[in-house]
Amino acid sequence: MIKNLHIFSIILTVLLFDFSLVHSNSKQKKLRIVDGDTIYLGNVKYRLHGIDAPETKQKCKRKNKDYYCGKEATKFLKFLVKEAGRVICKKKDVDRYKRIVAVCYYNTQNLNKLMVRNGWAIAYRRYSEDYINDENYAKKNQLGIWSGDFLEPSKWRKENRK
Repeated sequence: MIKNLHIFSIILTVLLFDFSLVHSNSKQKKLRIVDGDTIYLGNVKYRLHGIDAPETKQKCKRKNKDYYCGKEATKFLKFLVKEAGRVICKKKDVDRYKRIVAVCYYNTQNLNKLMVRNGWAIAYRRYSEDYINDENYAKKNQLGIWSGDFLEPSKWRKENRK
């Protein structure tokens, strides 16, 4: 009985710790949007799970004209969270850069999904298949980067490493 109680206590401690990470944003912390798939809540950096947005300096083409699609993706994410409300991120993993990989919500709206569905990020199939249907929707409706030509963000990063 004591052994079972000890195991239960350990499990409860782990669950409560994990719950505190998910809900540590119950008091609104300062939100800073870095780019189309990275945000800070307070001092904690989050990488949006399952999506890949164009890099800030990345250019795409629309109607044969270059534009900074990475900056447009960032603007769109800022637009999604511009009104008063709370952003809550649910941790899924930690990446090699020590960022928390998470699904983030604004007033219950899944930001990851909205970025892909509106064409400002692609489904990052290397890590997840969660947003493939949303990508297909954006592509079919020529939304965001799908309204022209672009290089996948991961390929752009590879080609533009210093």
